[in-house]
Amino acid sequence: RARLDEDERRTVRGATAVIVTATFVVVVVSGLLMTLLDSSEFGDLGVGLWWAVQTVTTVGYGDVTPKNGAGRIVGAIVMLEGTAFLAIVTAVITSSFVTRAQAEQRTDELSDRELMERRFDELERKIDALAVQR
Repeated sequence: RARLDEDERRTVRGATAVIVTATFVVVVVSGLLMTLLDSSEFGDLGVGLWWAVQTVTTVGYGDVTPKNGAGRIVGAIVMLEGTAFLAIVTAVITSSFVTRAQAEQRTDELSDRELMERRFDELERKIDALAVQR
């Protein structure tokens, strides 16, 4: 059980690291791209990064929006990554819950088996004691 918990934690940590890193890269790259591709709307890197963070988190205040086609394509990619980010986080959490529930169920089944074996052993001892008395 302890081994399973450690493996589960390692897997969740690894998935979390990948998700956070990918999201960070998407935010930085898209903020930079927006500054380069649509400089009339995104005057500096700070505005581009602000827009990228809003978009990837699916907040989207609408205070800054891409005006040209290339900027809208970048925006669509960032929106899809944001949606994927939420889906992956949900999947990782759900997987963790399912794995833990399965492990607990296996533990319960083993406990039931052990209980049955103990009862059989006890019955066997009683039968042997009865056989000796005869």
